[in-house]
Amino acid sequence: MQVASACPLAQAQGVHPGMALARARLIADLDIRPADPEADRHALTRLALMAARRWTPRAGLSGPDGLWLDLAGSAHLFGGEQAFCDRVVRFCARIGLTARIAVAGTYGAAHALARHGAAPVILCPNGRETERIAPLPLDALRLDSAMLGTAHRFGIERVGDLFAMPRAPLQRRLGRGALIRLDQALGRVEEPFDPVLPEERPFIRLNLVEPISTPEAIRTVIGDLVTGLARQLLERGCGARKLMLTCSRVDGEDQRVSIALARASRDPAHLLRLVTMKVEEIEPGWGIEAMAMTAVRIEPLAPEAVAGALSGTDPVADLAVLIDRLATRLGSSCLSKSCAVQSDVPERSVRSVTPLEEVADWPSDWPRPVWLLSPPEPVDQVLASLPDRPPARFRWRGRTHIITHADGPERIYGEWWKRPSEKHRARDYFQVEDKDGARFWLFRRGDGVDPASGDLSWYIHGVFG
Repeated sequence: MQVASACPLAQAQGVHPGMALARARLIADLDIRPADPEADRHALTRLALMAARRWTPRAGLSGPDGLWLDLAGSAHLFGGEQAFCDRVVRFCARIGLTARIAVAGTYGAAHALARHGAAPVILCPNGRETERIAPLPLDALRLDSAMLGTAHRFGIERVGDLFAMPRAPLQRRLGRGALIRLDQALGRVEEPFDPVLPEERPFIRLNLVEPISTPEAIRTVIGDLVTGLARQLLERGCGARKLMLTCSRVDGEDQRVSIALARASRDPAHLLRLVTMKVEEIEPGWGIEAMAMTAVRIEPLAPEAVAGALSGTDPVADLAVLIDRLATRLGSSCLSKSCAVQSDVPERSVRSVTPLEEVADWPSDWPRPVWLLSPPEPVDQVLASLPDRPPARFRWRGRTHIITHADGPERIYGEWWKRPSEKHRARDYFQVEDKDGARFWLFRRGDGVDPASGDLSWYIHGVFG
């Protein structure tokens, strides 16, 4: 077993691709994981598709660990080759990747400089590929192991060693493949590559015989568009997560309406119901002469068994249909649900997620109020004995509360492993009930003993039902 790849920290310890795994295990605390070439290729393909959509129309895979990007005619759109390379390096850093980029007049020279150059970004002017790749090791030419072994036996270590050698003896010793790789790097032989082709989004357009402007006519055309688009989605085995309706008016202006779905769907009735809810936002003006619908975002959608009496299972209501209708009418930002987060600090122990997202279960032993204030509100005129007695009275929002029952304290310390400023912080929480039966969740900053733990101020953090 051999090392397939190594991170920069492992390489600093002497680990390199091709090393025997047993030798690499001699290094202490080395994190070893099995290689997954299929997953790597899938990730590279996704990057290539993204590059083809955003950066250059010609992008493809370059071996198991790289991408080809043809910058002809597109680099100036990003401020030049240097600015484009810096942009790609920053993008890769944001997604957790380390990138090395080389720009050259030939694919072979770019491949060699990107993998064996000294800088993260290398720009090689056209016509200077020979001098730039001459000092590189011979494996920069993408020769197979047999060619490299033969070259090493003859004392050939650098690419520049091949320049002065006669071609006929070189071909007899290393094979014609070595000459082809050398000529490709120097631009003597063209090197084609297969670019990835982004899949076209499902799209349908209808040109109308006469302009329309009434809501009834617009709904009729929308029905035809949805039927045709659903057919395309079915043929591809996917569903739509976002739709875009474009209405072209006779005055040349386009009216656009977008629909987002909580779950991928290709049900024509459901899609039609959502889109027609947006008809009132369309301004036809002097008339609409063409309408188009695009599935902006799609996801794989396999057939699902229908629950019911025949399957022996009880049907479950699909909340996605209701959520889609509410989101279309009110806006997706108005719909969310709470999810528990592993945190001792109450205000950090909950977050909002989308309505259909899986959420963590709430611990049953958490005495938490139904209404949690964010941020906690200060209270004054608190009467309490230190260090751990509950308050007997407090004033909040202009009203004084007399406490009749209390439980606590529950001490919560700051998350010092996340925020060093909370290393000595502490809170003492109390559940209290006033004489009118209202129940509150109060806390005091500090433990009442160490001044570094808090200033002993009181706050209300929640209200129980």
